[in-house]
Amino acid sequence: AVAAAAVAGHWQVSPAQPPVTPKGKEMIWDCHCHLSGVGGATAEERTSELLRYADRVGIERLVVSMGVNWSHDPSPDHVRRQNDDVLRAVEAGKGRVLGFVLLNPKYAQESLAELDRCVHDGPMVGVKLWVAMKCNDPRIDPIVRRSVELKAPILQHTYFRLGGNLAGESSPDDLAALAARHPDAIFISAHTGNDWERGTRAVRAVKNVSTDICGCDPTSYMVDMAVRELGAERVLYGSDAGGRSYASQLGKVYGADITDEEKRLILGLNLRRLLEPILKSKGMQL
Repeated sequence: AVAAAAVAGHWQVSPAQPPVTPKGKEMIWDCHCHLSGVGGATAEERTSELLRYADRVGIERLVVSMGVNWSHDPSPDHVRRQNDDVLRAVEAGKGRVLGFVLLNPKYAQESLAELDRCVHDGPMVGVKLWVAMKCNDPRIDPIVRRSVELKAPILQHTYFRLGGNLAGESSPDDLAALAARHPDAIFISAHTGNDWERGTRAVRAVKNVSTDICGCDPTSYMVDMAVRELGAERVLYGSDAGGRSYASQLGKVYGADITDEEKRLILGLNLRRLLEPILKSKGMQL
């Protein structure tokens, strides 16, 4: 029923619940969460778990992408099932969960149709690209152009993997090449490439790319360097929950030698700004 509502274009967005962030505390929006790695048999149960732990550390909103069961190179049917899981998570989150649609660019027409189903006709507010195809491939360009039309940011998995990346896995260098071709698009370099020193420098010159700090160990100086090289406005808090804990990734921000205002930007204000155009276009509460 959830997916059918999106297809029919009759999606009703649930009103956001009152923020869980205590008055006077930072607004925290997590730009990178998944339904894996947490307890629960269904997407709804896993969403409840994600929010239960988010409440402990004052996280107001979560961006969720990818379903309960993953695949490196999913078929169009598998992509659709994963996105149906995220649609159910968005509904269960009652305004606190924001969905990004997973796409496999190897299937061009199916990807564009799924983008319209979940974003244009549904409640999702961004795009997630994973490891099926390197993102500097020109076949991704139609997806980027449609995302721009919909005001949807693109969260691209990026990695510098010790021993070499997976087949189809993008590096921050690949994302920098894609972003240079599409200066009007909004990109987020997930994990800052894991090797965060290289990953930060790789996207430094491409102003329409922000980095998220999620996934790797809570290493000192990661956030400090990103702020120095990119500016605080291009750095986003993300956790990679349930693969990582919220708190370990928050520690990267709270422990950084940066100003309180820079921390507020990273923890939530930057993501809110990137999502504001599409949230407003959907009549969703900021």
